[in-house]
Amino acid sequence: MAEPNSTFKPIKPKLKPKPRTPKQTPESKYWSSFKNHQIPDLISSITSLTFSPSPPHPFAATHSTSLKIFNPQTLSPSSTISSFSDVVSSASFRCDGLLIAASDLSGLIQVFDVKTRTPLRKLRSHTRPVRFLKYPLHDKLHLVSGGDDAVVKYWDVASETPLLELLGHKDYVRCGDFSPVSHEMCVTGSYDHTVKLWDVRVTGSKTVMEVNHGKPVESVVFLPSGGLVATAGGNSVKIWDFIGGGKMVYSMEGHTKTVTSVCVGRVGKENVEEGREHRVLSVGLDGYMKVFDYGRMKVTHSMRFPAPLMSIGFSPDCGVRVIGSSNGVMYVGKRKTKEENVDTGLRSFWSLGVEEERRVMRPSYFRYFHRGQGDKPKEGDYLVMRPKKVKLAEHDKLLKKFRHKEALVSVLGNKNPENVVAVMEELVARRKLLKCVENLDNEELGLLLMFLQKYSTVPRFSGLLMGLTKKVLEMRVEDIRGSEALKGQIRNLKRSVEEEIRIQHSLQELQGIISPLLRIAGRG
Repeated sequence: MAEPNSTFKPIKPKLKPKPRTPKQTPESKYWSSFKNHQIPDLISSITSLTFSPSPPHPFAATHSTSLKIFNPQTLSPSSTISSFSDVVSSASFRCDGLLIAASDLSGLIQVFDVKTRTPLRKLRSHTRPVRFLKYPLHDKLHLVSGGDDAVVKYWDVASETPLLELLGHKDYVRCGDFSPVSHEMCVTGSYDHTVKLWDVRVTGSKTVMEVNHGKPVESVVFLPSGGLVATAGGNSVKIWDFIGGGKMVYSMEGHTKTVTSVCVGRVGKENVEEGREHRVLSVGLDGYMKVFDYGRMKVTHSMRFPAPLMSIGFSPDCGVRVIGSSNGVMYVGKRKTKEENVDTGLRSFWSLGVEEERRVMRPSYFRYFHRGQGDKPKEGDYLVMRPKKVKLAEHDKLLKKFRHKEALVSVLGNKNPENVVAVMEELVARRKLLKCVENLDNEELGLLLMFLQKYSTVPRFSGLLMGLTKKVLEMRVEDIRGSEALKGQIRNLKRSVEEEIRIQHSLQELQGIISPLLRIAGRG
């Protein structure tokens, strides 16, 4: 017989279990890269979060009768404004980041200098609590507000007077947003289930367009194109096409409780097109934050928090994500920006550059010839690859010598199911498995039947072993009838198969009960 091939490799089973949890997508990895920090002890529910448009993009949080402004690098409060007589409900930075306006439940709106915390203007006109206010994206002179008096007011901040009173809502006005493409157009949402589009240039203060969300509207935001609007109310987030006449594009119903706040985030990428893909971020009383890709109309990421969530904000530079809860805890996710990475790299370069230059090894150095095996090869080094000696198990050695039956009996004696199946797959590839089964004596056949009785119903191996069981019974029926020991093995095998059939029937009954519930729960 010719000498077996010296490159023989140990056999491995081809039947591998599929992972129960799906692989994490690149987008999920991106959102998971925000390292969570907690800012506790803010006394009460955090009703509003807003970021400054100007770098380094500090963010403001409203809670109780205070407005706190936080540094995005250190996540510590840089200033606190406490000159409110009632609970602060909303805040908004001006487009240059120098001023911030805040409203409270007494109906008063105040404008402060961010650096000195000095109140510059006080706007009094609402007769009930003010629930939201918003500065336009490119306008320093006006802002819009709305509250429990069901009135939307358009203010001239300098003169402290409302220029327009936009009437049309029949219940509390809870939210609003300015268009990113026009500082004359804004959208408001109310507990009367409607979302109205306003244009301050329209005479008579009439609404331009109206859509019905179907539930009390808690939050509304313009998407970056200016033609789409996201609204939150009940357990759904809906996307509306206002350019197309107010048509609903999609309804995302992934939350199980009321959605309290939505904002627009961006998927930052490590290339020149960083931040080109926008997402809708939503939080709700169920404690979940969900990321919705409105281009592909699907939820791309979900994250659970230990408390009901009330507000959410995302920084313009894609570096910080802030979530406010009902128990006074802020969950801040911080991600390193390119500038921070570059600064760290420069500091490392200047501090270690001289030392690294001194440590470079050259072929003329003594240390060069005494490098250990753990030393990494440098560019230009000649790397000698030595093949590692392969250690073969007993069944691998027998297969290498083409002693097929002995290999099968050897691996059956070791009782390792993966190795047994691997040997069987190899014998199938060599077309020798049935011949080996035919040549087994009664004792060896008993080992095979014992293995089949134990593992033929295991899902990983059943595809191969159930077919082999059928063949063994057909080929060795006379030997089985003549041996009481083999008959006992067959009875055990029969009981195992009957038990597996009963289990499968029970699982099918459970599936029929649970499937309708899963379809309802997984809607959206």
